[in-house]
Amino acid sequence: MHFVSKFFADLTTGELYEILKARSAVFVVEQNCVYQDIDGLDPESLHVFFEDEGRIAAYLRAFVKEPGVVQMGRVLTVDRGVGLGGMILKAGIEEIRAKFHPGIIYIEAQSCAVGFYAREGFRVTSEEFLEDGIPHVKMDLDL
Repeated sequence: MHFVSKFFADLTTGELYEILKARSAVFVVEQNCVYQDIDGLDPESLHVFFEDEGRIAAYLRAFVKEPGVVQMGRVLTVDRGVGLGGMILKAGIEEIRAKFHPGIIYIEAQSCAVGFYAREGFRVTSEEFLEDGIPHVKMDLDL
C-alpha cells in the first residue's frame, strides 16, 4: 500500500476511476443514499488516498471553501478495522497544511463520526442537520 496526494490535473484516469468507484461504493451503495457525488468540486480539489494494488483503500478530498478555510470531505475507508481511517485523516490534515496553509479546516461530518474527527482536534460548530437524509454537523479544526 502506498500514499498518494495529487491535485485533480495530476491524477491518472485509472486513479480517478478508482476514486469515483470507491466513493460510489461507500456513499451511494453502502449507505443507500442516492445523491450527486460528481458535484463539480473535484477539478479544484486535492485528492489524498492510500492505494493498494491499484485500488483505493482510504480517501479524502480538500478544496478552498473561502480565503483561509479549506473544506475536507468525502472521507472514506474501504478497508476497515486496520487503522486506515485515522491514517488518512492525519495524512489529509498534513497535506492540507502543506499545500494550502489555511487557518481552518472545515468539514460537514456525519453525526455518527463526530468522535472520530474530535480525536484529531475538530470541534462541532453547528446544530445537527440532514444532508441527503443523513444527520450531519459542521466541524472546524483551527490550525
